Amino acid sequence: MNMKKILLFLTLLTGMLLSGCNDSFLEKYPVTSLTQENAFRSYDNFKAFMWPCYGMFSNTTIATSITDVGRSSHYLGDVYAGFLNQRGASSQNKYAFQTVTNATSGNGWDFSSFIRRVNLMLSHVDASDMTEAEKNHWKAVGYFFHSFWYMELIDRFGDVPWIDKPLDETSEEAYAARMPRFEVADKVLERLLWAEENIGDAAVYNKKDGSNTINRDCVRAALSRFTLREATWRKYHEMGSYDKYFTECIRVSKLLIADYPTLFYGTDGQPAAGYGEMWTSEDLSKVQGIILYHQWLETIKPGHACYYEHTSSHDIEMHQGTVDLYLCKDGKTISHSDLYQGDKDIYSTFRNRDPRMYHTIMPPYRVKDGKGDYTTWSYTSDPADREYIDLMGANESCSNPGIGMKRLPGQNWSASLVRRVPNLQGGAQYTIEGKKYGPHAYVACRSGYYVWKNWDNWEENYNAARMNTADKPVFKIEEILLNYAEAMCETNQFTQTVAGETINKLRKRAGVADMVVAQIDADFDPNRGKYYPKGNDNGILVDPILWEIRRERIIELMGEGFGFYDVRRWRMAPWFVNMQQKGMWISKSELGTLTLLNETTGTSDGVNGSMTEGYIYLFNDPLKEGKGWLEKYYLYQVPLEEIALNPNLTQNPGWE
Repeated sequence: MNMKKILLFLTLLTGMLLSGCNDSFLEKYPVTSLTQENAFRSYDNFKAFMWPCYGMFSNTTIATSITDVGRSSHYLGDVYAGFLNQRGASSQNKYAFQTVTNATSGNGWDFSSFIRRVNLMLSHVDASDMTEAEKNHWKAVGYFFHSFWYMELIDRFGDVPWIDKPLDETSEEAYAARMPRFEVADKVLERLLWAEENIGDAAVYNKKDGSNTINRDCVRAALSRFTLREATWRKYHEMGSYDKYFTECIRVSKLLIADYPTLFYGTDGQPAAGYGEMWTSEDLSKVQGIILYHQWLETIKPGHACYYEHTSSHDIEMHQGTVDLYLCKDGKTISHSDLYQGDKDIYSTFRNRDPRMYHTIMPPYRVKDGKGDYTTWSYTSDPADREYIDLMGANESCSNPGIGMKRLPGQNWSASLVRRVPNLQGGAQYTIEGKKYGPHAYVACRSGYYVWKNWDNWEENYNAARMNTADKPVFKIEEILLNYAEAMCETNQFTQTVAGETINKLRKRAGVADMVVAQIDADFDPNRGKYYPKGNDNGILVDPILWEIRRERIIELMGEGFGFYDVRRWRMAPWFVNMQQKGMWISKSELGTLTLLNETTGTSDGVNGSMTEGYIYLFNDPLKEGKGWLEKYYLYQVPLEEIALNPNLTQNPGWE
């Protein structure tokens, strides 16, 4: 079996985790009757046994995992962070409106699947028939997966039990207390550093394991992510002892940046094509800056992320507060840029903005029917209606999709035309050159800002069928650049040179003017965010340069699931989560069953309200409702069943 396709077999293998001494899927191999005593002898034994651990990269517990579609996908971490929202009228952010329910079980508290598998493998390495170098390689791979899962456990719960050997119901360690976060994190760091030094040389072991498998660069990418996350958590949660984590983040990020000096600029000729195509390319092995990726092949394990975004089921959208974070192409905020034309017209809202916005939110347009058959179209007489069609590339083969990345006008999975975007769910009928149309049920949104990160035109789509084959990134150099920039700023080492090595590389590809550090003062963004030290309900404005670095991170990684990790480690969750979410500016005549937002009351103006235009009402203002982010949400609740089973476990503050 070709190990290059390892990530394609995750779904087939993740259900085959150990339930006892025998591992049933290994029995399918025609070698002998495999038992715990003879199944861990050869290199190939260990390789086969560890395949299911790649399921971490598609496990829904980890918000950055590639879990395929919609609200259960990598979008969800940014929904919880308040960057994105779900379309439904009753889909308020559960953290903003305090509707988080008690966790009886689950909640990510899991030591029995991946952790058990890794520990079982590690317990057999030394007695195997492998060479010392091969033994060290598999120890390193095991340490990587063990650490990657513990990164999630630490982020969710803080203090957690440390389990580093196979357990059963008689093991004393199965009833251990939670180890302090400092100690657990230090153990994770120690293991990742050991793995970095001892994992097999990729030039040799990529031939053994496959080219798209865990290697030293993957270990370094995990180190970069973990050390920044832990350092900033300790700093902003006032825990201390964070310097060594910043130091490690800077060290390992510099090594990766040196090894991956070139960004992918794309192939499709669109603005910021390399940014968008990171999520819509059929083969990421050919893409610069990719460290590890999730493969999809039609013949083995196809996906349907692209298909889903062409349907009425996709309900992820962006609200106006996040739209306002995008800079203009001159590198200035909407508060100061001469290029910004306001948000009272949807075409103006998008005009001259950071082109990464166009690859995240479907740009506005209007077209006429061509032959009235829902698959052909022609331009209207208004040049404004085609502005973003020309920018993104015209979908000239509506009746025969299959060409290009993101193209306009859009279609659903069956190639039926979306004549107008925004296509407001519940919006009024509209007229295009004398002909009336109603809003389409598919590719619809309520805010006006439809998220289409996985959308392309070349993948085949068929109703309810998995046919999509675009690869998805797991680790890429863009994240490392942002980690390095942030760590350098947090340690007072961020200079124009560092900006050129990091932020401005990303901006150049996006088509946005450089960050000029000397120009960023307190007035650069008068609307910059706040962080909230414990006990400070008013908040403190983030340092202007650090805010711009964080803004760049939010925009570059939008929709990839990093948001909820980030706003919690920065202690900025109240600023993002408590923000009232509103839609685009619109006239009352276009509303249909939608309503306008009364910003004074923080509620809907109602169907019979006096307003004639305004922002679309999405949800009430959580603070005016007496709700909002709670301090206890920074850490997850330890499941009640776990505490009942293990009296040595304690609960996190606020969840008692």
